[in-house]
Amino acid sequence: MKFKAEIDVMPLDALLDPQGKAVTNSMKNIGLSEIDGVRIGRHVRLFIEAGDQATAEQKVEEACKKLLANQIMESYSFIVTPV
Repeated sequence: MKFKAEIDVMPLDALLDPQGKAVTNSMKNIGLSEIDGVRIGRHVRLFIEAGDQATAEQKVEEACKKLLANQIMESYSFIVTPV
C-alpha cells in the first residue's frame, strides 16, 4: 500500500525563533498588528510504501527522529493517510 505523510517541524516554544520574530515585527509594519507570536517551521510531504497504516506511521516516526527533526531544538507532528 502507498501512504502520504504530511509532517510539520517547528522550533520548540522555549527557544528563540529569529525568523518568526522578524515576521511578527513586519506584520506590525504593514498594518497587521493583530497578528503576533509568529513561529516559522517547515512542512515536509513524503510518500511511503508499507504493508499497513501502523507500519507507515512507524517509518515516518523513525524518519523524523533520525533525519527530519533535531529533537533538541524542534518538535514534529505528522499525519499519514492512504493514497
